[in-house]
Amino acid sequence: MKKIILLGYMGCGKSTIAKLLAAKVGLPYLDLDEIIEKKENSSLKNIFSEKGELYFRKLEHDILSDLIKNQDSFILSLGGGTPCYANNHELLKGENIFSIYLNGSVATLYNRLITANTERPLIANKSPEEMKEFIAKNLFDRSFYYNQAQHKINIDNKAVRSIVYEIETILA
Repeated sequence: MKKIILLGYMGCGKSTIAKLLAAKVGLPYLDLDEIIEKKENSSLKNIFSEKGELYFRKLEHDILSDLIKNQDSFILSLGGGTPCYANNHELLKGENIFSIYLNGSVATLYNRLITANTERPLIANKSPEEMKEFIAKNLFDRSFYYNQAQHKINIDNKAVRSIVYEIETILA
């Protein structure tokens, strides 16, 4: 029984890596943001704008708690802010939980996010300069929570398959 939870800043590759890893190790793949969107029948962007971040963070915490308590084995991709709210980082320390922080530099994250900024509520409508500054500050603010993960993998200049292999090595 393994609960493998990937965390890190938006754009670090959590969903992509989790899908590939799940296929390789034969565990179900779950994406917390997708689960929230299905439950609310709405996009994250709409949930944020219509109901607010506080509503979203409470819902996120409740769903994460439920998954950890009631699902046996899975690979779960968290939202970028999930570990930073409602003591969610404490939920990542339970029995049979393997939390893995996919750590990327500001430059790597910026280069990945610059082309997809309109799809992400926290960075939508920011100029390139504002976006880079926002990522740097936000990453710094969240680093305490991200670094609570049991394992850390640097993603800079690495192919997805290489990162998946590193995770498989940790889990072996």
